[in-house]
Amino acid sequence: MRLERLLKRLNNNSRLKDYPLELDVEAISANSKTVREGSLFVAVEGTKSKGSDFIVEALRNGALCVVGSRPKTGVSFKNVPFIRVRDSRLALAVLADEFFDHPSKKLKMAGVTGTNGKTTITYLIRDILKRADVSSGVIGTINYCYQDKVIPAANTTPGPIELQSLLNDMAKSACQYCVMEVSSHALSQERTAGIDFESAIFTNLTPDHLDYHKTLENYFLAKSRLFSALKAEAHAIVNLDSPYAARLKSLSRGRFVGYAIDSPADFKARDLNLSLEGSEFVLEAQGIKSRIKTKLIGRHNILNILAAIAFGVTQKIELPQIQKAVENFEGVRGRLCRVKTRARNVFIDYAHTPDALENVLSVLRQFTKGRLCVVFGCGGERDRLKRPLMGGVVEKYSDVIIITSDNPRAEEPFAIAKEIAAGIKTKEYKIILDRREAIELALAKSNFSDTVLIAGKGHENYQIFKDKKIEFDDQIAAEEYLREKGL
Repeated sequence: MRLERLLKRLNNNSRLKDYPLELDVEAISANSKTVREGSLFVAVEGTKSKGSDFIVEALRNGALCVVGSRPKTGVSFKNVPFIRVRDSRLALAVLADEFFDHPSKKLKMAGVTGTNGKTTITYLIRDILKRADVSSGVIGTINYCYQDKVIPAANTTPGPIELQSLLNDMAKSACQYCVMEVSSHALSQERTAGIDFESAIFTNLTPDHLDYHKTLENYFLAKSRLFSALKAEAHAIVNLDSPYAARLKSLSRGRFVGYAIDSPADFKARDLNLSLEGSEFVLEAQGIKSRIKTKLIGRHNILNILAAIAFGVTQKIELPQIQKAVENFEGVRGRLCRVKTRARNVFIDYAHTPDALENVLSVLRQFTKGRLCVVFGCGGERDRLKRPLMGGVVEKYSDVIIITSDNPRAEEPFAIAKEIAAGIKTKEYKIILDRREAIELALAKSNFSDTVLIAGKGHENYQIFKDKKIEFDDQIAAEEYLREKGL
């Protein structure tokens, strides 16, 4: 692609004569190590490192052009143009969109944002679209998948180059929709700039990522950017039970659609019937009442289902097709996922925020005849403020509390555990840092009428420590122990 075309997207028209416009750009990169001959290098100013520090390496590897907010002092750009921009992150997203020829315009884009529930909603929507014989791709926390391809996810929302490349591949693979989780980090870092979302879904907002956003207000404002960028013909699908719903309605430019359990809404659930085997409710929407059965457990999952149903209806999919998809939906791995055992209730869940833990524990507490045992931890180098809050939530609902390691990263696991324990005021607890040992102890202590929840990592099949990343899967660890003991 000619450099001229890319520069026009950066609104550098007045300075086009200053650059060698005939240059043919063969690749775009924000990682100096992946730069090759013919690459345009974008020097992104990050939170932990400065892209300008890697300009020399990019030039050495063959970059023919550099874009950034400031040049590296002492670097000569005599033979390679340096294009200065105000916002290097925004420039990267815009350039990636242009380089891949605007793939989001060839797809119907649906973005799902909020603290909890994003993954379940994206997979529900995928199944609804599939039931209607519509092909789609999914981008999110578990993986990036479309047609027969499954790519492990490094981030909930990938960086702009990978994201636009994925959308390009989806469009070429005859996908009609892309349903993606849109994280607050992605929105604040402009990763989705240039994408035209035809639908935006908001789940809920509770404290998380405050190590990055600093305040809950900043966290909300990041999430709200998905809605303020909508075009007038797009749909804004919002949980009206959230205290942030009214603000999102005022900020959104799209057609507003509400769903709720407790509030008046376009899509409302009544007469909830919950159990550990699944849920039932009456859907009221568009003057129609319909009883919905689902294998998903808990009130929070009914809200997730309402969001997916609302999306399906806005896409003119018939309600009977939507209902079939919902009733046949098996759930998502690691989201209140039941471990097969004859002798007790064992669940794996990704809950890693106080609100998510409360959602899961409240329903398990309600239907547990015996004791409720929880194995959980908190990730290192992440929001420390939530650690004692999570300890407090677990104390509120649980009888047996085992604090263990999650992904401690460069932090000391015991220090993380003690910060969690600070929120536990009266009940006894154990700290067992070896996660497998903690899981095995919880299962060994449980009896026939008890429930064990292993929380925090869900679908993840690894643990990250200071100096290594090891294979570890909560579900496999639990199944191996239960099988060994004949349970």
